Amino acid sequence: LAGPVAIGVTVVSLATSEPPAGLDDSKVLSARKREALIEPVRQWALAHAIGMADASEIDEMGIVTAMRLAWTRAHDALPIKPAHVILDGRHDWLTPPASDLFTSFDAPHIPVTMQVKADSACASVAGASVLAKVARDALMRDLATQHPVYGWEANVAYGSAEHMAALKMHGATAVHRRSWNLPIG
Repeated sequence: LAGPVAIGVTVVSLATSEPPAGLDDSKVLSARKREALIEPVRQWALAHAIGMADASEIDEMGIVTAMRLAWTRAHDALPIKPAHVILDGRHDWLTPPASDLFTSFDAPHIPVTMQVKADSACASVAGASVLAKVARDALMRDLATQHPVYGWEANVAYGSAEHMAALKMHGATAVHRRSWNLPIG
């Protein structure tokens, strides 16, 4: 409900060694296990980066285009560019549509393969997922000190009961995604 969307990228090749032990979908790993995997993932991948698009960009262009922008920012930061991308899920949000009135940036055109549950089945996707989640969660915990009523130190801006109640009582902050259906009192 608040904060940026974060997209991680890990670049691997056929010569990349076995992935770090315990690497899995970031959503099934505890925060402690995710954080313990950060350095092993960084050392394992040929290259890695995280891109973010903030709440105002999400509000301005929508979440799908903001995800593409965040991925583009990560791609731009990579010293080694991927020749192919594997995305988790069924929807290819990375490939720009033929006519996109909302995009004011050039997203790289790279072949994309969609794979349902890729973050559980593909180590490079799992590594990217872990990097992005740890970075975003850390940012939201930092922002919790400025906005303590929302409980971001624990819920990292997801729709917990505490966060929803705080929105009803205190309204949205500048880092909330105001285009989303927030329960503002």
